[in-house]
Amino acid sequence: MKKALFVLLILASAFFAKTSYAYPIDDYWYLTERIIVKFHSITPDIIREQVFNRSEVLDYKELRVKNTYVLQSQKGKAAELANKMQRNLLVDYVEPDYEAYALETPNDPEFSNQWGLEKINAVGAWDITHGAENVDIAIIDTGIDGSHPDLSEKIISSVDCRLNSSCPPTAAIDIHGHGSHVAGIASAVTNNGIGVAGTSWKGRLMNIKVLDDSGSGYYSWVADGIYWAADNGAEVINLSLGGKYSSRTLRNAVSYASRKGVVVVAAAGNQGSNQYSYPAYYSESIAVAATDQDDQKASFSNYGLWVDVAAPGVSILSTANGNYQYASGTSMSTPFVSGLAALLFGQNPGWTNSQVRNRIETTSDAISGTGFYWDYGRINACNAVGCGALTTPTPTIVPTSTPTSTPTPSPTTTPTPTIATLTPTSTPTPSPTATPTPTIAPTLTPTFTPTPSPTTTPTPTLTPTPTITPIPSPTPTPRNKPWWCRYFPSHPTCNGVPRR
Repeated sequence: MKKALFVLLILASAFFAKTSYAYPIDDYWYLTERIIVKFHSITPDIIREQVFNRSEVLDYKELRVKNTYVLQSQKGKAAELANKMQRNLLVDYVEPDYEAYALETPNDPEFSNQWGLEKINAVGAWDITHGAENVDIAIIDTGIDGSHPDLSEKIISSVDCRLNSSCPPTAAIDIHGHGSHVAGIASAVTNNGIGVAGTSWKGRLMNIKVLDDSGSGYYSWVADGIYWAADNGAEVINLSLGGKYSSRTLRNAVSYASRKGVVVVAAAGNQGSNQYSYPAYYSESIAVAATDQDDQKASFSNYGLWVDVAAPGVSILSTANGNYQYASGTSMSTPFVSGLAALLFGQNPGWTNSQVRNRIETTSDAISGTGFYWDYGRINACNAVGCGALTTPTPTIVPTSTPTSTPTPSPTTTPTPTIATLTPTSTPTPSPTATPTPTIAPTLTPTFTPTPSPTTTPTPTLTPTPTITPIPSPTPTPRNKPWWCRYFPSHPTCNGVPRR
């Protein structure tokens, strides 16, 4: 009798409305036909199906996150469906299935080679460690070119999370090219005598396709990709993508990965403003801004004290589909940080994701703009793995009424050599030898070769991207902040709205 009453209560609650609720309407509701619905865990499957059948849902798909579904509504009916679902007592929350985009900006390839690796002192880091082959970086993006000679042997899995929540194994082909470019920065095959070097040297790649061939995709696809990566052993997740809307579904996925011990790295966005980008804004993510060769904020890069670190992101040379090319964006900055995280996991197998993140942040170089454009500074791989005389990554708080603005210099004992050239015969990274310092190139004078000379070798020709007019950098408004804001930036007095 009690069981029957309980079932009747469940059935009745599925159709009784919550009082005085109206789902907030904004412009996005007129553009989308997809909503995400999360049920309370006590809801039986049969009741969920009845709710869908009585709500004129065209189609629905269960996500990897428990009790959560994507519903396909009729055109122009998304808000109406959302209101109906949210009034159901068995529903936890309803939100649009927002779209995320690859955060890339095409640019003029006037700079030579991989200046970004030189800027973060990757060569010095590689003298200390090459990382480990059992550390996996999940590239959650448009796919990866599995036939590329600088990528193929690094890929250990390829799945497509756009198809269904199981993320079935497929070739996850990258028609767009964005994911392949990102993958090469993070972990192209290094020291193989061709092409480019990858930041992590030995790190492996998970190819997780969540964006379509135009470079866009739904938050639900991205969330499924994050869950899949965390459940299948990724140490690092690279998210060179983002959207302007917050989402509980996406936030839950990032939190899940973080609890599983994954370092989540996300692009800050390319609006050239302090606008938040998601998932970078979530506190479990390392939010990454872009800098140029002069260690200045890239004109297109988003900024603010919600951003954690910066990394090179202007005219970055990397792998493309069967080729190599230059590209710019916070999408390019993000895999430098992901590659460094993989290096640290390989060097320190027992470290937690919190230890890796703390090391990356606290060993960054406090370049111009630190404390305003980003919290910590531009990453320094050599500092992070323990080069030179560095003894501790934690800065000392000076008890003085005037804040100290002098950044900690990077230890530099020798000039940084060229990492790679555009010619197929160049060695992009130092060859490993028995001596502590490998030979990098016959001379320490960097070679700048903007375009490759035609050769008869079969290596693909580098193709530059078109020139664009740079977007002027916004001028920051000075603020008189207390000196202790450098060490407690999230305090409301220092940063306005804290990260969520």
